[in-house]
Amino acid sequence: MKIDHLVVNVDKEVQEDQDMVTKIHSMGLPYKPKWGKGTKGFKVSNIWIGKEYFELVRIKTKDGGGWISNWTTKYLNGHRGLIGFALEVDNIDETYQQLRNHNINVTTPEPLKFRWFFNLLSKTMPWRNSYLPEFKGLPFQFFLQQLNDEKSKNFMEQYMVPNSRENDIKGIVEVIIYGELLKEDKKILFALFNDYEEKEDSIIIYLGTQIIRFINSNTYNVEIILDCCNQEFSNSKLEFNNISILSRSYDVSNLSIHAKRNINEITK
Repeated sequence: MKIDHLVVNVDKEVQEDQDMVTKIHSMGLPYKPKWGKGTKGFKVSNIWIGKEYFELVRIKTKDGGGWISNWTTKYLNGHRGLIGFALEVDNIDETYQQLRNHNINVTTPEPLKFRWFFNLLSKTMPWRNSYLPEFKGLPFQFFLQQLNDEKSKNFMEQYMVPNSRENDIKGIVEVIIYGELLKEDKKILFALFNDYEEKEDSIIIYLGTQIIRFINSNTYNVEIILDCCNQEFSNSKLEFNNISILSRSYDVSNLSIHAKRNINEITK
């Protein structure tokens, strides 16, 4: 299991304001906001970071034009920021069953479909998603994703351009979520993840060379740490819609013993 992408509800300026686009470029993140999927009712633009990415979503009509129904409703009701947290899994059916065994009400794995051109045409994406319940204390939810096959994976990676790897920014290494986790929320986390550490005011989840960190707070916001090997962009920061993106040199000292072993194997 690994972090795949973050679905973020954004205002119009993130996709259309040239000053905002320039700020994103100044972090070393190539960004083409006009590119990406969409219909009359929604527009998605992507920021590709190695094999991970941000999926920036703007809803343009009341029906969302085929976008996920409950996310559309939340957007129209004013939600901005992280709405969906995608985790790539090797076997979505097995993970789905494990969650069901823990009495987590996760949806059956199904392909993402949306209709376009006045609802006359339908597009099915080459992967399946399975959605975990929405958190009670935080305004987002995890969901599982698995591409149909290796051919589909290679095909999709061809579209992950322009990519921050061009500037030695290699991927998302840590996501820090500030807010309040309720008892029901922790039940989801403990059923979903195997390698975690619970402390008095935080829960740290280890996913190989990546970390998800929940920190108890009265205010909700999300920080995303990027693995940056380029001195020009290291320690730069961008903020929008309760999201902070920070570029840092990769520090393996934060990882679990298991994750450090993975790093050592990779770098041998």
